[in-house]
Formats: sequence, C-alpha cells, structure tokens
Amino acid sequence: MIDIGVNLTNARFDKDRDELISRAKAAGISSMLVTGTSIAESKKALKLSEKYDNYLYSTAGVHPHDADNVSDNYLNEIRALSKKKSVKAIGECGLDFNRNFSAPKQQEKVFAEQIALAAELQLPLFLHQRDAFTPWFQLLSPYLTTIPAMVSHCFTGNGDELEQCLSAGMYIGITGWVCDERRGKSLQALIPSIPLNRLMIETDAPYLTPRTIRPKPKSSRNEPSYLPYVVDKLAELYQCSVQDVINASSDNARRVFHLAEK
Repeated sequence: MIDIGVNLTNARFDKDRDELISRAKAAGISSMLVTGTSIAESKKALKLSEKYDNYLYSTAGVHPHDADNVSDNYLNEIRALSKKKSVKAIGECGLDFNRNFSAPKQQEKVFAEQIALAAELQLPLFLHQRDAFTPWFQLLSPYLTTIPAMVSHCFTGNGDELEQCLSAGMYIGITGWVCDERRGKSLQALIPSIPLNRLMIETDAPYLTPRTIRPKPKSSRNEPSYLPYVVDKLAELYQCSVQDVINASSDNARRVFHLAEK
C-alpha cells in the first residue's frame, strides 16, 4: 500500500514519529508521500523524506489556509525544493472557502501561481478543495493537458464534481472519510464510479481516523498504519478483493509520482 497523503511533520507526531513509521512498514505500507502545506512545512517534509530515502517522499507547496502568509519569493522557494529528488508534486494547494483562513482572492492568486509552476516544472499537482469547486476547477481547466497529473486529495465531493474530475483526467484520493457511517454515506455511494485506474488511497493523518477501527483506538490521532481500514472499506464498496485495491492504487501512485518499485 502507498499512502499518498500524510501530514507527518505535524506536531502530534513529534513524540513517536520513528515508531509510527515502523508501524506503517509493519502494516504493509510500502511508501508514503509527506504533505507540504507551507514553505516551512515543505522544508520539514523534505528533510524527513531525505532521512527515510526511497521510503518517504514529499510535496512542496502552500495550502490555501496559508495563502495570506506567503513571502514575495515563495514561488522561488517551491521551485528550489522541487529540484530535490524526494519532492514528487506541487501542493498541497487549492481553495478552501469553508473556513477562509486566508482571503478568497489571495487563495485564488496563490493557487493560480502554483498551477502555473507545476506546468513549468512538469510536476503533478496535489490538490485541496472545499466549498470552492467551481472557481477551483476554472483555475485548473486551462492546464488539464499540460500538467502531467492532478490528484484530487481527500475527495468528498458530489457526483457531478466527481464526473468533472474524472472527465478532466484527475486521480481521486480517498481517505478514512469513506469509513464514516455518518458523513461518508454519499461518498460510499460514489466509490464504484471511480475507475480503479484513477484511485489513490491516503490517511491524511493525523486527521480522519477511520471509524471502522475495532477496538476503537484510545487516541483520535490517525496514523498511516490505519490505511488497511480504508482499503477494506473500498474493497467492500467495489465488491472486489483487497489485493485489487492495493495493486491498482499502488500502480497509480508509482506511475504518477515516479516512486521506486518495492
């Protein structure tokens, strides 16, 4: 299994990060992509990836929550980070009009600049979107044929949004949201509409702990070793084997992010 979205630089992992990585390996996680959400976090993600060379990889970018805080030269900093062999995508970038931690216009500006940078560098985009689908898709549309791949990270949208993403050639990242019997029902219904050759799997740890874990963990903190619960739910919804989900999602991740064969 390849976990394409882990916030491993999060402070909630500071006490046991190495042990957590060992648990992930024991659970069958063959690679992980550490998410960069700001320049500082992208640098931390790279440093961690270099420590675990050919096991951890990273993204470099600015999350919409951090768009108000970018420096004048932040694009050059992303460009410099992207030259490192561990950095496999631009992101996490996009729009989030749900909470508006950054002004919407500034979010759009910073997102548009990162889209153009991904096209320039010929790197995949690792994408965030919440309550902003129409402007998000409009900004991406001119680049659908020029950027190598786009991954809609932590997809929780509706059927029309899924259809637009798939028609645009995007890959769809599914998290523990699909294991939520309350919030995840609409997503569960959509899973069979996602072709296996467009599926990727992720924990988004430390967030979105699968609610199907039994016994329920004492901590609310999600971690990569819980990814098999996402796979199990997907296999149930696809009515296929667990191995089919693992093989397809791993092949997709290796191809899109140019990861080493394991």
